[in-house]
Amino acid sequence: MLVGMLKATSTYNPVNNPKHALERRNTVLSQMLKNGYLKKEEYDENVQQPIDLDLSYTGNEGQGDSYLREAVERWLKKWCHDNDYDLYNDGLKIYTTIDPKMQQYAEEAVAEKMKMLQNRFNDLWGKKNPWRDLDGKEIVDFVKKAEEHLPIYQLLQKKYHNDTIPIKKYFEEKKRMKVFTWKGERDTTLSSDDSIKYYARLLNTGMMTIEPSTGKIKDWVGGINFKYFNYDHVNQSKRQAGSTFKPFAYLTALDNGFTPCDKFTDQFVSIKYTDEGRQQVWEPKNASFKFTGREMSLRWAMGASVNSITAQLTEKVGWDKIVEYAHKCGIESPLKSVPSVSLGSNDVSVYEMVRAYSTFLNKGKKIDPLLVTKITDQDGNTVAEFDLKSEQVISPETAWLMLYMFRGGMEEPGGTSQALWEYPGLWKKNNQIGGKTGTSSAYVDGWYMGITKDLVTGIWVGADDRSVHFNSSETGEGSHTALPIFGAFMQKVYADPKLGYTYGPFPKPWVKITKQYDCPSPNIDTDSLTNDSLALPIDTNKIKADTAGGG
Repeated sequence: MLVGMLKATSTYNPVNNPKHALERRNTVLSQMLKNGYLKKEEYDENVQQPIDLDLSYTGNEGQGDSYLREAVERWLKKWCHDNDYDLYNDGLKIYTTIDPKMQQYAEEAVAEKMKMLQNRFNDLWGKKNPWRDLDGKEIVDFVKKAEEHLPIYQLLQKKYHNDTIPIKKYFEEKKRMKVFTWKGERDTTLSSDDSIKYYARLLNTGMMTIEPSTGKIKDWVGGINFKYFNYDHVNQSKRQAGSTFKPFAYLTALDNGFTPCDKFTDQFVSIKYTDEGRQQVWEPKNASFKFTGREMSLRWAMGASVNSITAQLTEKVGWDKIVEYAHKCGIESPLKSVPSVSLGSNDVSVYEMVRAYSTFLNKGKKIDPLLVTKITDQDGNTVAEFDLKSEQVISPETAWLMLYMFRGGMEEPGGTSQALWEYPGLWKKNNQIGGKTGTSSAYVDGWYMGITKDLVTGIWVGADDRSVHFNSSETGEGSHTALPIFGAFMQKVYADPKLGYTYGPFPKPWVKITKQYDCPSPNIDTDSLTNDSLALPIDTNKIKADTAGGG
């Protein structure tokens, strides 16, 4: 049967065309009889046998396995080229750094929380269309533009000589199809336009965990379902980082004379600058659209994610310097050097953010994350081994102080990580967790970067089309979208002693700390605090600033 399929794999496919496959198989058997490879009695016996396929085998693969295979292929692309190997045809065995149980727990946490988030999103918008501009107005030509981006659209234009009537008919015609749902794959009848609308409403995610001390990537979840969304949201997708980028401003400050206890006032900020020869003004607002006038330490301001103080710090240290430090820690994407860089106005990947945050836990050493440790050939001979490469990019003292700053998200008044208290499985044996939430303008992107004494995890949540998003801080902030995935995941990790990741406090200082850092915050009403939002640069002619959700 397999030999017979070689002539035309679709025509003689035994699943889709069993009749043709049977006829073709018997043709092969008759040729074997004719050429003396089968005896007559063997031929007579085999030609009567039906094609009996066992289609129950699916392999022991998690949902993320396909994302992993693609990620490994991309990771090894240059190595294969340089060493003249074919990844799929040379019988290579690839040893990855992925921990199967951690991968399972990551996928379970994603499935559990993303299903819940999708229900929340659907309830929020109901029958209204969620594709909106930054002012909340529906984008009326959203579906038309989506049609034009499809490869089939150019083929239809050519076929119908740009006649819009038959093209419109094609996209409105109902067709049988299978669609992804959180209750399983569903057979349905939809037009192409209906399909565009259906998939545009679906939220997606990217998640990666690394062990900074070894550089090993422990889990990799590229999206909610590889069959329907094979675009990898870990290192192919890049989105605005929102306030998860703020720590690079505080890092720059701590490495250039500031201390965690230095104080700034939460107040109105106006920064003039030149961008591409044009005079601009940046006037960021806090998520509450209020300034408290309160004096706050840098640790408190970062923990509560206060925009106005981050903006003041950016002006003090210089946005060019912040870009320099972000690149130094492992951000490779181009970063536009403007004041709003510190509030995450640039696009970055989950992979880059996890790598950069790992620098703080790794005593100031930037690492090249490892996804593959070893490759052997079909005879078991080792043909390649990959070791951790690291480079000291910030001082161990500054790295430790940044870990202290990250704990502020849990410990400072109004800290944006405090939703993690809702996960009791995280808080045993004096365990400490640091992290940073992030939300881009109009709640388009939700982020959480979580740090324990052993691991760094990065998570992004949002719709693939940026015009589809939540519309309030109560639903769309990173603390409500990405953070719950981290909480659910780490509970599972801690509950499995075989993984070896135990509870406990962050490491004690690796070196003598010369800067003041033990600066307790006052007891205040946390309801009056502001959280993070992204304020984009504006033209001086408009004198207006866009703001978005907080942590």
